[in-house]
Amino acid sequence: MHPKQSLEKSMSDDKTEVLYQENLQLSGDFTDDDAIEQTDCGKAVWLICMTASMGGFLFGYDTGVISAVLVNLKNALGHHLSPNEQELITSITSGGAFIGAIIAGLTGDKMGRKFGIYLGCVVFVAGAVIQAAAYTLAQMTVGRLVVGFGVGSAAMIIPLYIGELAPAKYRGRLIVFDNLCVAGGQFIAYALAVGFTEVSQGWRYMVGLGALPALALAALLPFCPESPRHLISHRKIDEAKKVLHQIFPKATPQLVEGKVRVIQNSLQVTTTLLSDKTLWWQLKQLFVVPANLRALTSACMVMAISQLGGFNTLMYYSSTLFALVGFNKPVAVSLVVGATNFIFGFACFFSLDKYGRRIVLLITVMGMSLSLVIAAVAFHWIPVGKDLVLETQGINWAGILLLITIIFYVGFFAAGVAPVAWVGTELLPIEVRALGTMINTLTCWGCNIIISSTFLSMMKAMTPSGAFGFYASVCFVGWVFIVFCYPEVHGMPLESVREVYSHGFGVKYAKKLQKEMKAARKES
Repeated sequence: MHPKQSLEKSMSDDKTEVLYQENLQLSGDFTDDDAIEQTDCGKAVWLICMTASMGGFLFGYDTGVISAVLVNLKNALGHHLSPNEQELITSITSGGAFIGAIIAGLTGDKMGRKFGIYLGCVVFVAGAVIQAAAYTLAQMTVGRLVVGFGVGSAAMIIPLYIGELAPAKYRGRLIVFDNLCVAGGQFIAYALAVGFTEVSQGWRYMVGLGALPALALAALLPFCPESPRHLISHRKIDEAKKVLHQIFPKATPQLVEGKVRVIQNSLQVTTTLLSDKTLWWQLKQLFVVPANLRALTSACMVMAISQLGGFNTLMYYSSTLFALVGFNKPVAVSLVVGATNFIFGFACFFSLDKYGRRIVLLITVMGMSLSLVIAAVAFHWIPVGKDLVLETQGINWAGILLLITIIFYVGFFAAGVAPVAWVGTELLPIEVRALGTMINTLTCWGCNIIISSTFLSMMKAMTPSGAFGFYASVCFVGWVFIVFCYPEVHGMPLESVREVYSHGFGVKYAKKLQKEMKAARKES
C-alpha cells in the first residue's frame, strides 16, 4: 500500500474509533433516562414475541422433518437414495438458509424486521408445496432449497426482532422462547412422522403440513408492531412511543420520552458514521473497530459450537443413526430425542435471565463434550461395518448406552448453547447489529452445511467413534473459549452492552458491572 494511502486509512480508522468512543460516553450520560426498564412490562410484549416465534417453529419443523423423510422416501423419487444423495437434500436446506440469511440481513435495516418474517412465510409455503409434489431428486432438492431460504430468513430476523422489542430483564427469556419453538417444531415433526410412517406416501403429508404454520404466522403478523429501535431510526417517533407504551403499559409519558432519548442517542453515532457510507463500509466496521470484532467473535464462536458440536447430525440423521445401531423403530426412538430437546429447553428458559448466559454455557458445553466422549466409546462396541451396516441382528448394551448418552447430550445442548447462540445478538452495537446478526446467522448455516454434508461420509472415513470423538473435541475447545472470552451481560440495556467490549473481551469488566447493577437495585 502507498504510504499516503496507508496514512489516510489510519486517520480514517482513528476518526471512526473516536466517534465510537464519543457515542459510548454519550450513552453513559443517559443512564437515568433508561429508568423505564425498571417498570413492569405488560402481556402485549409476550404475545407479540410468541407470535413472532412461530417463525422459530417453522424453522424447527422443516429441519426436523427431514430425519423421518429420509427413512420413508424409499424409491418415491425414482430410486433408493445413496448416502451422498441423502446428504444433498439435507444440506441443501442449509445452503438455502445461508442465502436467506444474507437477504434478510441486507434488507433488515431498510425494509424493517417484519419484512424478513413475511418473506420467510412466503418461501416456507412455496417450499412445502414443491417438496410435497416432488417425484424426482431434482424436484425435492429445489423444494428443500426454497424452504432453506425461509429458514435462514426466520433464523436471522426473529431473534433480532425479539431482542430489540423485549425489556432488558426478559430479553434472554424471550429469545429463548423462540428457540423453544424451534425445538417444539422439531418435536412435532418427529411426532407426525411416527403417525405417517405407516401411511403410503406419508412423507408428502409431513413436508406439506409445514405450510400451515407459515400461513398462520402471516395472518397474525399484522397485529405485531415494528421494532421501536427500527421506527426511531426511520424517524417515526410517535409510532415508536405507541410501541413502547405497549411494552411498558405502566410507564409514564416521561419514562417513554426518556427511553426514546436513549435509543436516539445510541442511533446518533449511526447517523454520523453511516449517512454517506456504503454497505461495504458498514460491514467493515464489524472488523476494523476492535470492540465490534470482539463482540462478533463471541457471538459467532458460540454459534459455531452449537453447530460443529454435532447436534444437527441428530436432527437430520437421528432415524438413520438409530436404525444403524439396531433399533427396530428408529423414527419412534428419534421422537425421544426430540422430546428431550423440547423439555430441556425450558430449563434454559427459566434459568438464563436468573443465573446468566456465561454460567449456563460453562456447565452445558462441558456436559456436551463429556457425553460425546462416552458416545464415541459406546460406538467402539457396536459392530458397524465400513459401509455403515450393522453386522449383527438386534441391539446390544452399547446401543442402549449410546441412546442414554445422546439423551444427556441433547439435554445439555437444549439447556445451554442452543438458545444462547441466538441470544448473542445482544452483544452487537445497534449500528452494526443487523449486519452482525446476519454474519452470526451465516456462521450457523455455514457450519450447518459442513455438518449435514459430511456426517455420513465422516462416519465411513473416521468410523462412528472417530466422528463423535471429533465433535467432543469441538465442544471442549468451545468451552475453553467461553472461560476466557464470553462476558456476562444479562440484564444490561442493549445500549450499555457495547461498553463491555471496550475493555477487551470484558469478562472481568462485565463481572464488575453486574456487581454494580446488583448493588444499585438493592439501594433502590
